[in-house]
Amino acid sequence: MRIGEASRASGVSVRSLRFYEGEGLIVPGRCSNGYRDYCPSTLERVRVIRSLLASGLSVRLIMTLLSRPGDDPGVDPELPSAEFLAEVRRYRDRLDDRITALVARRSALEGFLARARDGRR
Repeated sequence: MRIGEASRASGVSVRSLRFYEGEGLIVPGRCSNGYRDYCPSTLERVRVIRSLLASGLSVRLIMTLLSRPGDDPGVDPELPSAEFLAEVRRYRDRLDDRITALVARRSALEGFLARARDGRR
């Protein structure tokens, strides 16, 4: 299917599809007239990319995961590498640190508002 159809089918903008292609995340086929041709497996890959981006992973990390060579018979190409998983864990830990800091800030604001409310009575 052409890029407009692929955009509608995947829920991803044409611009995003071109970006993913430019970054090497997807490689659509080409028709004889030069138009991009998206097959179902490419659209499934787009869905995976969107899911990973929605989880907060960077394009660089996604490229690392999706560009792993699958020709090593001892490695399941569907399983992320230990290096990738370690990077995801570090990302998760940074998120946890940010969440902790935000919760502390929220608590401080709640305390301020409570003191301000009590002082007005």
